[in-house]
Amino acid sequence: QVQLVESGGGLVQPGGSLRLSCAASGFTLDSYTIGWFRRAPGKEREAVSCISLRGDDLYYAVSVKGRFTISRDDAKNSVYLQMNSLKPEDTAVYYCAVPKRGGRGIACHDSAYDYWGQGTQVTVSS
Repeated sequence: QVQLVESGGGLVQPGGSLRLSCAASGFTLDSYTIGWFRRAPGKEREAVSCISLRGDDLYYAVSVKGRFTISRDDAKNSVYLQMNSLKPEDTAVYYCAVPKRGGRGIACHDSAYDYWGQGTQVTVSS
């Protein structure tokens, strides 16, 4: 049974940092592209960052480029999102997701992803 569990969210002041983790079980991540997505209150879910298998192809939304870093540790069957210089507009529920299809060439768009975690809340506020 495929399961993704996010952790690491919380309340942080503007300019602060958080590191989100996504632990996978029921399958091994090493053959899959993995994505982080977020849904802010009153907004549609959007792609934040995606990482290809082997981690050599990265995507970042323009709004987070230079502040967020995605990484993966296949030995731990986990993916991470390091978030620095956080802004109030980063407030959202953050989800990790994996497509059914392994391999490369998966677009960083939520329609391409099939398995989702329950999400972790990130609130950036003073």
